[in-house]
Amino acid sequence: MKKKPQPIRATIPQDLNACQALIQELFATIAQQQESLVEKDRQLVEKQARIEQLVQERFRRRSERYKAAPNQMVLDFPGVPGIESMAEALADAVVEEVEAEEVAVATKTRKPRRCRKEQLPADLPRREIVVEVPEHVRCCPTHGERVRIGEDVTETLVLVPAELYVERRVYPKYACANHSECGVGSPSRPVSLVEGHRYDTSLAAEIITAKYGFHLPVYRQQDLFARCGWTPARETLLNIMRLSAELVSPLVEYLIWRVLKTRHVGTDDTTVTLLLPRNLPEIDPDNPRSARIREVFQAAREAGHPSVIARMWAYRSIQEKLNIFDFTVSRHRDGPDQFLIETGYEGTLISDCYSGYVTLDERSAARIRHAACNSHARRKILHALLNHPQLGALFLGMYLELYDIEGQAKAMTPADRLQLRKERAVPVWNRMRELLDDRLVKQLAPKDKMAEALQYLQKHWTALRVYLDDPLVPIDNNEVEQLMKQVAVGRNYAELRVMKSCIVGRRSEICLPNVAPTLSRS
Repeated sequence: MKKKPQPIRATIPQDLNACQALIQELFATIAQQQESLVEKDRQLVEKQARIEQLVQERFRRRSERYKAAPNQMVLDFPGVPGIESMAEALADAVVEEVEAEEVAVATKTRKPRRCRKEQLPADLPRREIVVEVPEHVRCCPTHGERVRIGEDVTETLVLVPAELYVERRVYPKYACANHSECGVGSPSRPVSLVEGHRYDTSLAAEIITAKYGFHLPVYRQQDLFARCGWTPARETLLNIMRLSAELVSPLVEYLIWRVLKTRHVGTDDTTVTLLLPRNLPEIDPDNPRSARIREVFQAAREAGHPSVIARMWAYRSIQEKLNIFDFTVSRHRDGPDQFLIETGYEGTLISDCYSGYVTLDERSAARIRHAACNSHARRKILHALLNHPQLGALFLGMYLELYDIEGQAKAMTPADRLQLRKERAVPVWNRMRELLDDRLVKQLAPKDKMAEALQYLQKHWTALRVYLDDPLVPIDNNEVEQLMKQVAVGRNYAELRVMKSCIVGRRSEICLPNVAPTLSRS
């Protein structure tokens, strides 16, 4: 219970020691009240900033583009390629103005509006239909049969719904008459997706594309197939997906090998709701992830939770532009450890500053070097801009210079890109370092949002500057982060009860006996 402030005594004692004690008590009370007011003011500022942040997150543009002063004219930067000096630009403008006065003003005529022509794609197949001519059109009642003088052609786009048909294959059998010891001969049968070759791989490709390409949950695919005359059970579609995952495992293994062979890999992760199975899986000694799976499931079952927050990871090769998706039941660091360290990967990992990534260099015996994403550091400063607009504008302005340099370096060769970063980006980072070491920056309150953003910048200073020494490392990890949109778009319908992670690009499996993978609506 909050204590009530003690009332100040109204009488002044006559004793000197008592007066001094009273004065000290009053000073202590005033100091306590001042500290309370300062704390309340700080809390009020934080709450106002939080309210402003929530309003901005709800109604602001999603773009993180920053302009310190949109109406500010471009300043003169002598020596910078591609930017003319202000004096030369003004002189050219005066010459153009004089020349414009000497030229007669031409009347502006409005061009006639062209009719819009929507041509159908030329690569689509054409099926020509010759219209049958009626008798009264082909023959004139006065002059007899008419002469054909030409033709009109119209093109109409026609949609034929998906067609399902049953392919019956007859395998003749042969045997030697009166010689059963020779056995029965028959043509060899192709390897089938399902026992008995009941479902073709074209059907499996359609199911997987609809689920992961167009984000259609399985229950909606049931309606699409029913429209074509086949009403499958949901378990049937899910089993086809599971068997397809086993079929494409060699291809997935090859793609993983291609990604891990490169020296620069970007990664990011996002959450996925994983529904608990009815029965907990047993620990498989051949599966390194089975112990973690059972541990997470057991803890969620004991806590009474119907699901766990699992993780979808993306790994993208910077050079070859190949994407691998991995799936784990938690965000424990054993996810990237098993994908990178245990496979012997050696190179640079571009990612955010999650602790599982930051300490990879120690756990991998310095085989993996961590390069931090500058978009994360810039974004934290941008979100704290309302608290300290002037200080934030200085840092965002320097980041604007860095990204302008990267825009020019994108089309360069690696050697020229490295040279440009050394000449122009390093001085900007040096100015940023001087500003971080300024005493005014160090006087920010520890819990202030801008202070937290700058602490993030200082803590990961070395990792944020890795790209300066390696021309193949990008300044940020935005390319990989955009891959998470593929997961987020279908996440509302992608609550997974059980799944094999190789469906989304990983060889390790979540093995649950006698339980098929299930996807359901959120």
